[in-house]
Amino acid sequence: MAVEDSGSHGDPADEMARVDVEPLLGDLEVREACGVFGVYAPGRSAAHLTFDGLYALQHRGQESAGMAASDGTALTVVKDMGLVASVFDERKLSALNGSLAIGHTRYATHGHSDWVNAQPVYASSAAIPGGFAMGHNGNLTNTDELAAEAGMLPGFGLADTGVVAELIVAACEAVAEGEEPDLRPALRQVLPQVEGAFSFVFLDATHLYAIRDAHGFRPLCLGRFGTEEAPTGWVFASESPALDVVGATFVRELEPGELVMIDASGVTSEQVLDRVSDEKLCIFEFVYFARPDAQLHGREVHGTRRRMGELLAIQAPVEADLVMGVPDSGVPAAEGFARASGIPYGQGLVKNRYIGRTFIAPDQASRVDGVRRKLNPLRANIAGKRLVVVDDSIVRGTTTRAIVQMLRDAGAREVHLRISSPPFQWPCYYGIDTPNRDELLAATHTLEEITAHLEADSVAYISLANLRAAVGGSRGLCDACLTGSYPVRVKLAGADPAATGDAGAPLVAVGGPR
Repeated sequence: MAVEDSGSHGDPADEMARVDVEPLLGDLEVREACGVFGVYAPGRSAAHLTFDGLYALQHRGQESAGMAASDGTALTVVKDMGLVASVFDERKLSALNGSLAIGHTRYATHGHSDWVNAQPVYASSAAIPGGFAMGHNGNLTNTDELAAEAGMLPGFGLADTGVVAELIVAACEAVAEGEEPDLRPALRQVLPQVEGAFSFVFLDATHLYAIRDAHGFRPLCLGRFGTEEAPTGWVFASESPALDVVGATFVRELEPGELVMIDASGVTSEQVLDRVSDEKLCIFEFVYFARPDAQLHGREVHGTRRRMGELLAIQAPVEADLVMGVPDSGVPAAEGFARASGIPYGQGLVKNRYIGRTFIAPDQASRVDGVRRKLNPLRANIAGKRLVVVDDSIVRGTTTRAIVQMLRDAGAREVHLRISSPPFQWPCYYGIDTPNRDELLAATHTLEEITAHLEADSVAYISLANLRAAVGGSRGLCDACLTGSYPVRVKLAGADPAATGDAGAPLVAVGGPR
């Protein structure tokens, strides 16, 4: 196994400059999950296909990027801090030979944001020739228990993905002779112990695997090259647009608890985890995380967001001259609000497309400066007008307040905020990096106090019932960040003791890295 990287992780100053960053648009201190991709494409360069797939998933993670490729005998792993296009060039892609590959884009939720915890994670095992690599979208809630099971001491420092890899290695060594010569026996043994949210992709020398957790917190879909009658390859991706980019056809979403293996003989599926009665796909995939052109639960996300705006206009009407959205995720809901209300839709803010990431701001003034670098008002559209400003969420409120002030400075007569998600009141422990509860504006302030703090003329959030109606369908959703009702127990440092599980019992918080 060969590991290659750009070497930048060896310079602490450079690492700090490239890692300690966050987006400063629309109060998005909530950072997304990760993106995973996997491809089996005989006769084609899997690395080049993976590059395009990761590029389509860049919005899901911008701290690090990596991929592992197999030439049929050995794996080669390349990963580094930074965006996909900065980590990979033609020289690196050309060195990743083979028709099998997995890829990953990361935001850190458990484990430090550094090269060591960048993915895919590689592990060697005498039972698996060439070893295996894995990528993870989500966050585990019993990592400390798993680490103890793996024999790791407290303060082990590995991200949750690395802990699972260690358990799989141990399980591979214990596989009985005569069982399948692949990872499935080990996965059947290890994954039932794993709690929390995960969409995993795995790669060994000759097989590609993918699995979702039993609740289906994070999305994962299957695509196909060629026709249904004569497939020429297969693809796994966190979101369906990554299939479109590489020229694959969407086949279906993986079921919660389903393990799919792909190799030269085709596609094999089995239900490895006992599926819960109600799926729990993260509701914020529809609100913000997923691309608007993604297909989730059989519907396009853009139409769902537009419907959120329509229902919000009916729920919280207001007299105004212009409806505008905060780019980019607030725009579809703003279109829906305008259509349902009859108020003209227009642009009020221009986003600088060349600023993908901004350094962490040490104080509020610096955060405001970051917003001004990212967004600029269209004064001719704003001056003298009563505005409805639609955004997807309010977290701490710092940057939302900066946007309100920016619009007032541009001459807006009134600013009415309409938010296409209910108040964000609880941290997420299933793959979204959120602040502690006492830092969440809606958890500590009334609606009147929020309106005064943001210096808006009015603030209204969509109701949970209307949000669920906009998403539609009969499949379940996780709304723990809105309700405090967590489907899976939380046993991580920093877990709020006031939070409850579905049964109303307090969740357990124990020591360990977060």
